[in-house]
Amino acid sequence: MFLLSLLSAALWLPSPAGLAGPAGPEDPALQRARAVLARVPLIDGHNDLPWAIREHEAAPGDVAAYGLRGRSPGHTDLPRLREGRLGAQFWSVYVPGDLPARDLLRVQLEQIELARRIVAMHPEDLALAGTADELERVFRGGRIASLLGVEGGHTIVDSLAVLRVYYDLGVRYMTLTHNVHTAWADCAALPARHGGLTAFGEAVVGEMNRLGMLVDLSHVAPATMDDALRISQAPVIFSHSSARALTDVPRNVPDDILRRVTANGGVVMVTFLPAYISQAVTDDRGVRREAQAAVKRLEDPAARRQAQAQLDARPPPRATLAQVADHIEHVRRIAGVDHVGIGGDFDGMSSAPIGLEDVSKYPALFAELARRGWTDPELEKLAGRNLLRALRGAEGVAKRLQASGPPSLVTRDQLDAPARRHRSL
Repeated sequence: MFLLSLLSAALWLPSPAGLAGPAGPEDPALQRARAVLARVPLIDGHNDLPWAIREHEAAPGDVAAYGLRGRSPGHTDLPRLREGRLGAQFWSVYVPGDLPARDLLRVQLEQIELARRIVAMHPEDLALAGTADELERVFRGGRIASLLGVEGGHTIVDSLAVLRVYYDLGVRYMTLTHNVHTAWADCAALPARHGGLTAFGEAVVGEMNRLGMLVDLSHVAPATMDDALRISQAPVIFSHSSARALTDVPRNVPDDILRRVTANGGVVMVTFLPAYISQAVTDDRGVRREAQAAVKRLEDPAARRQAQAQLDARPPPRATLAQVADHIEHVRRIAGVDHVGIGGDFDGMSSAPIGLEDVSKYPALFAELARRGWTDPELEKLAGRNLLRALRGAEGVAKRLQASGPPSLVTRDQLDAPARRHRSL
């Protein structure tokens, strides 16, 4: 029996439902969307352009060679940002968690420098912003406000002093983990190690509150989400996550956490990454892994070639703009319209949803929501007012905490060593 036939039915997963409605230049919904984005800064929570430039094969790390003034190789460049009506961007200064520990600080600083270089080399279009007021001022001046987000607490190398240096360099959020555990927080991608935050992890959240740096809970385990929401005195964000009730992957946010975000005053910035918004895309990945393994087990070379050709010929399912809108509406339904935002993850995904192929397409998403009955004030909240409120909330907490005491000088060894000794007994 031809082995691949055992998996062929599973590979034909249903196509994603519901492409967005047509949006021509005279579409009233698209006109409304563009008017909203002219009034309120569209703030995207996560774009991986700095890493894309670092990894650019033709000229690694060379911003000029990457060509942001024209059509770039990836999802992001200045003309398309303008077409997409972007008002502010958190540029992710991502560093892989599997680098040797001795390299983490160096590569993180290089990534921060690269992101700042992107902004400095395009002063007519981009400007750094460190506060909500500065963000709005840059937007009113016709430029795109640029803020930095550290993706993964592994790069503070267990030092609150390093965290403070990052803030001074323009970092305004830190994702507590990426896809690896830190020594003080559990990520979503691996079996639990700490059960959430350790005592030092709680101190990290406390010092972020004192600085006014947003606590980002994308990529973290639900137990870490739970602990951070319990500890944080300021609103938290999810810079690029979607709803787990719609797409069951560990990276998405469960409904019970969405309800707690409401009480915290935080914002879930819905991502566009296909595997997080389409269950069909996620399921297809698992099926294809099984099928590929079955192909490799075939002993006859001709049968193996035939099976591989059959597998390669099967088109994978595609995620759609409408599914992104579904996730936005779910977050709104559970957490409330005051607690949802946009976190595209452009240049951090190999393929994008149909209708959201690059950064020029944001107005189409807002037009889809307008057709679904969203009012202009609701679209304004989604675009940027919610994130501005959360950022101002963090700034207010920081002002209060800085008036009440100095920076924390605690270390991980001081806080977590007793717990480690206790577990070893």
